[in-house]
Amino acid sequence: MNILMVDDEKIIREGIKRTLANRFPQYRVFLAAGPEEAVVRLRSERIDIVLTDILMPGMSGLEMMNLTAASYPCVKWVVISAHSEFSYAQEAVRLGAKDYLLKPIGKEVLIEMIEKLGAEIAREKELTEEAELLRVNQKFLREAVFQRWASGLDIGRIDMKPFMDSHPYFHLIMVKMESEKIVHLEHFIIENVLTELIGRYGTGFVAIQDNKSLLGLVTLNEGVALAALLEELRGHLIKYLRIPFQIMHSERIEDSNAIPAEVQRMRQASSTQVYEHYASGGDQAVEVAQQYIRTHYHADLSLEKVSSIVYLNPVYFSQLFKQKTGSGFKEYVIGLRMDQAKKLLLNPKLKLADIAERIGYQDIRHFSQLFRKKFGETPSEFRQKQDNGVTKEPI
Repeated sequence: MNILMVDDEKIIREGIKRTLANRFPQYRVFLAAGPEEAVVRLRSERIDIVLTDILMPGMSGLEMMNLTAASYPCVKWVVISAHSEFSYAQEAVRLGAKDYLLKPIGKEVLIEMIEKLGAEIAREKELTEEAELLRVNQKFLREAVFQRWASGLDIGRIDMKPFMDSHPYFHLIMVKMESEKIVHLEHFIIENVLTELIGRYGTGFVAIQDNKSLLGLVTLNEGVALAALLEELRGHLIKYLRIPFQIMHSERIEDSNAIPAEVQRMRQASSTQVYEHYASGGDQAVEVAQQYIRTHYHADLSLEKVSSIVYLNPVYFSQLFKQKTGSGFKEYVIGLRMDQAKKLLLNPKLKLADIAERIGYQDIRHFSQLFRKKFGETPSEFRQKQDNGVTKEPI
């Protein structure tokens, strides 16, 4: 039997592992410091019991439990908490937890619980192991074949007609992420949320397209609108994901042979569609970037440089910046520099070369061209009008 212990406190993880290893040397005990490590273990090992702390950075144990229910229905969950609040215990029971333990956990209580769950798991395995193996294998085979077919790749002599007979009409839903890092947890979240919603709104399945995108197929129940599913999907992803994402979908499809072309269309559309991001994080990133630009307008302000300051991908940062400010990044920087140039031009002691350098330009000609493009006159013409006491426009 395999047991997974999830807790951000190392001393607790190690302590529980020692207790279980001494009493149950035949069991394998895996450790995870948080939900992301836990997801990797759940995917790579056949876990029977998960002991999870409730309060952890990033995602709570209850949220992780809720998200994994559809994919790992046979896992026995035990929730551990330092808080005796009834609401936590109530939510844990609602989600199907087998037990709710309070810290510090007594060794005898822990051993007794594992013995009880071990006997329960042994009985269930005898009844379900063969059926579960067949179900999982069919699921992976179906997804692998559908993934190749949807991507326009060769599937040999496999006939997709029997496969698609249960879906005479359907919609496709593609979710694509934007991240520089490997996204195990986010990938897992999308797969589980979309699978659950498809099951609630109709019938279908989810297939992994690549390490940054997933494709769902759904035949909606009578009277159900796709917009309702998409709205709920977006709400869940905004809540749980911490990276930008896109949601694309097809119209109703009645010819399954149209799938490869439709998938290709959505992939092309993703290159121009703005990525979504949880609102507070997006606003904060742009505010930090604007503050950095205001204090470093005289230095190198490339898109790559500023996006790295707020830890965002340059393409996504550019889209987000325009969405939040109404101006493109380059346009915003030039506007800020030109406004500063106007103020400096009021000082007759400063040469144009000095002003250009102070706002980040080494080339006077380039500076003059940008100034004229924005204000309709050269820096020299602007300065001369100020010297003559004529103000063309308020500064």
